[in-house]
Amino acid sequence: MPKRATARKSAHKSAHRTKAHGRTRSSARRRKPVRKWSGRVTATSDALDLKHDVFKQRSASAIARSLKRSAEHSHRRKSSPYRSAMSMLVFYINRAGKNLPESRVRILEEAKDALRDLYNRPRRGA
Repeated sequence: MPKRATARKSAHKSAHRTKAHGRTRSSARRRKPVRKWSGRVTATSDALDLKHDVFKQRSASAIARSLKRSAEHSHRRKSSPYRSAMSMLVFYINRAGKNLPESRVRILEEAKDALRDLYNRPRRGA
């Protein structure tokens, strides 16, 4: 007799499965909070210890100086300080750039040129 009750339960469960994903309707409604890996990398990068809200600063030169200072003081980076700093800036622009206003993107692009100037590297297109 217990087998029959089990068979009814499984038949009941399969009747409530959605066609697309095979999940029960109740579990299809529950959503996990969205956690983006790019935000974690920006906040807790193992390569650089960034100043809090470094990318929210208003000045491109202040962003570049902060990135340079973080890159030069880091002992965990795997490449040159310039490359580490530029990589973090480009990563932030590429990942957060979809949600940033055009004015912020412009300031961050200017920060790339300011960082090149700090390291005596040629500017792009120059």
